[in-house]
Amino acid sequence: MGLLLMLLGNGLVCVAEQEVSSGLAAIAVASLPLWVGLFSWLKGRHPSRLEWLGIAVGFLGVLWLNAGSALAASPKGAIALLVAPAAWGWGSVWSRDRDLPPSFMNTAAQMLTGGAMLLVLGFALGERFGGLPAPRPLLAVAYLTVFGSILAFSAYVWLLDNVRPALATSYAYVNPPVAVLLGALVLGERFSVHAIGAMAVILASVLLITRARRPTAAIPATPAPSR
Repeated sequence: MGLLLMLLGNGLVCVAEQEVSSGLAAIAVASLPLWVGLFSWLKGRHPSRLEWLGIAVGFLGVLWLNAGSALAASPKGAIALLVAPAAWGWGSVWSRDRDLPPSFMNTAAQMLTGGAMLLVLGFALGERFGGLPAPRPLLAVAYLTVFGSILAFSAYVWLLDNVRPALATSYAYVNPPVAVLLGALVLGERFSVHAIGAMAVILASVLLITRARRPTAAIPATPAPSR
């Protein structure tokens, strides 16, 4: 999972975001529930109709939220954005069939192995440390380490073990509205009426996914005892 989620998932998103617009990156990452639904269906775990409806509505809401933003990308960035959510989605579905350690040990192993692979790849591509960054970037990295990695990723791995994949990956729909709200609260940014409508659609989609239930298999009838 460290290869699929950390190296190919997060790693390719980092590569892509150097050459694509933020709007296109948000749309690509929001395709994660679609990939998870497809891979779950291929493995015989068919999402319910309500789950498919929630997944489709959420993706349309993200498209609406990013309507009007620049959707520019280089060929390399576009390919990376296509592979990254597919790899993350396959790793999320594949992990449910594996005999893995408990959630927190699993999380630690993935972050350590994935981080080591990213570090080796970065050096292989010629990346080097140019010295310590300024205090504010260091604080940003510390925040991402604690809240983005240790807490958020641990919660995600726990969810994969305890809830349906469509529900676990619905965070990809929640992230864009949270980013818009934080921009308004912290940076004083203003958002339009269409952004409010798009966020309402996205939240409605998450509610649909939450309310969905996995279809239960029919219980075969017990034959009556012969006399």
